[in-house]
Amino acid sequence: MFVLPSSITMASIFCGFSSVVMSINAAGATPERYFLWAAGLLVLAGIFDGLDGRVARATNTATEFGVQLDSLADVVSFGMAPAILAYRYGFFQLGIHDSHLRAAGWAACFVFTACGALRLARFNIQVGAVDSRYFVGLPIPAGAACVAAVIIWHPTPPSIVSHAYWFAAELFLVGLLMVSTIRFPSFKKRTTSPRIAMITSLAIVLVFALLILFQQRFFVGFFAAYIAMTLLMNLAWKAGWRGIEPPHDRGGEERPEDREDSEVVH
Repeated sequence: MFVLPSSITMASIFCGFSSVVMSINAAGATPERYFLWAAGLLVLAGIFDGLDGRVARATNTATEFGVQLDSLADVVSFGMAPAILAYRYGFFQLGIHDSHLRAAGWAACFVFTACGALRLARFNIQVGAVDSRYFVGLPIPAGAACVAAVIIWHPTPPSIVSHAYWFAAELFLVGLLMVSTIRFPSFKKRTTSPRIAMITSLAIVLVFALLILFQQRFFVGFFAAYIAMTLLMNLAWKAGWRGIEPPHDRGGEERPEDREDSEVVH
C-alpha cells in the first residue's frame, strides 16, 4: 500500500517525460499531432498528480518520502516539460530565421521554469503557515495547464512572428503569477455545508457540459476565467468586500501530505 501513491507519482513523471519526447519528435509534415500528444500528456500528468495525494490519505500511507518525490515530479512534469513544449511549439521554427525571437522564447521558457521551481520551494516552506483554502500564487500544475490549453486549442505552431511574441508574453505572465502573492482558490477542502456542496456539484456538471460544448476551446476559456475571477476577487478584498471570506494566515490546517501535489484536485 505504501508503494501505491509513489507509483502514481511516477506515472506523473512518466507523462511529463513522454511529453518532452513528443515535443522533440514534433517535426515533419504533421507536427500538430505530436504537439497535441505532448499537451494531452501534461493534462494526464495533472490527473495523476491529483490522485497520488488522495490515495495516500485514503490508505493512510502518506510519507515524507512521498512529499519530496512529488515536489521533484512537479518540477519535471509542470516546470521543465511545458517549457520545452512551449519552446518547440512557439519559437523553434520561426526562431531559425529570427534570432531575436529565439532569444525571447528561450528567456520566456526559462522564466516559466524558474518561477515554477521558486513557487514549489515557497509552497513547501509555507505548509501550516498560510490559510489552506487558498494558494499563494498560481499553482504550478495550473501554470502548466495554461500552456497546454493554448496548444490544445490551436495545435498548429505560430506562423506569424507577432503571434509568437504574444505566446512569449503569456509565458512571462504565467511565471509572474506563480511567484506572486495573489491568493488563488484551492478547492481542496471538503465542505460540510449542504448548500455549498450542491453549488459545487452543479459547477462540476456545468464544467463538463461546457467541455462537451466547446471541446478544444474549453481549456483556454476555463483557465482564463479562473485567473480573471481570482484577480477580481483579490482586488475586491483590497476594496473591503467580504462576500467571500479572505485568507487568514497562520491559521492554516495544511498537513504535510497536502503539498504541491494537491494543487489542482488533490
